[in-house]
Amino acid sequence: MIRETIAKIEERLKNSATLNDQTRQELVSLLGTLKKEVTELSKTDTEHAARIAGYAETSAEEATRPEPNPETLKSSVDSLSSSVEGFETSHPGLVQIVNRIATMLSNLGI
Repeated sequence: MIRETIAKIEERLKNSATLNDQTRQELVSLLGTLKKEVTELSKTDTEHAARIAGYAETSAEEATRPEPNPETLKSSVDSLSSSVEGFETSHPGLVQIVNRIATMLSNLGI
């Protein structure tokens, strides 16, 4: 399920007319790293890994809309960021990549 969710996010980003090529490439690269980190987390906490992937999907969906709703985008990105709270010690790479993705997606809604 997690791989499918991230594949849907990648497809959405690749097909988004609202992203420039540089942003698209960077987000797709970050998603590759996210996939590795979430897959690692899913070995010990499948539910939480799926939740993180789901928040990433919701955030990407809102950020790539032709006219994103700033309040909805902020809410979804905040949920994405908060989904990794408590993993700073056990999965620091996951926290770092989620925060980078959240920042990029948030900036798209400006």
